Amino acid sequence: MSELPSDVVPPLVVLDAFGVTGSAVPLTGGQGRSVLVGGYVFKPAEGADDELEWATALFENLVPRGGFRVPPPLRAADGRCAVDGWTASTFVTGRAGPQGRWGDVLNAGRAFHAALRGVAQPDFLDRRTHPWAVADRVAWGEREAHVVDDLAAPLSTLLDLRRPVDQSAAQLVHGDLTGNVLLAPGRVPAVIDFSPYWRPPLFAEAVVVADGLLWFGLPPGLLAAHEHPDWPQMLVRAIVFRLVAHSESVRPRGRAAPGEAERFVRAADAVARVVRPRRRAERN
Repeated sequence: MSELPSDVVPPLVVLDAFGVTGSAVPLTGGQGRSVLVGGYVFKPAEGADDELEWATALFENLVPRGGFRVPPPLRAADGRCAVDGWTASTFVTGRAGPQGRWGDVLNAGRAFHAALRGVAQPDFLDRRTHPWAVADRVAWGEREAHVVDDLAAPLSTLLDLRRPVDQSAAQLVHGDLTGNVLLAPGRVPAVIDFSPYWRPPLFAEAVVVADGLLWFGLPPGLLAAHEHPDWPQMLVRAIVFRLVAHSESVRPRGRAAPGEAERFVRAADAVARVVRPRRRAERN
């Protein structure tokens, strides 16, 4: 059916179950594991069965109120949301990448989170153990931090900056918006690859800005542009989140990927320049 490696091509039995025909075309993003077949995106299922069913039902019933769109999930003919480890959803047009479109990404996230307001917290969030779930708990002081040695210094800087914040605004949020908002001329942004967390929406925005600071050449001024009093603390937590997730991912190797330790040192120093002046102003 395709010259793609067999492990990134859904088997015919999977395509038949979903009622889809066609050749597989690789898609960028998604860690190189997503393919387009017959107008649908197929990718390996992630998470337990209850999480997959929850996410499918959520997107089936989510009503966009403007400002974003989502790819409708596709179920198999027998109602399953995953078949032999594969899920499918309708292909939506757009290009990922926030450079030059930071405001569009952030606004799409705000609209998406407004539509999620009132959705109950799913039980499975507390059971997750993947690197990003561990990193989220460390960022919010719910778990002790243990990182590879070359990330210990920037983590120490960040934890020294961290202070308690009000979490009463916590709700269901997308914790990885940066590369998962697709932008297309004349279309509202599409939010894809939902990564659910139960945190204040401001934290999800801070993760976008942290990603820009770390990897995308964030425009000057955007780091400290938010006037919310908790914004500096959300930035601290966002950098901790990315740092610990990276550490968890490279732990078998025992050290950060080349250049990443220096990248996190620079980010921690940049966030410190935002946090410390505000802290002095609050004391005065």
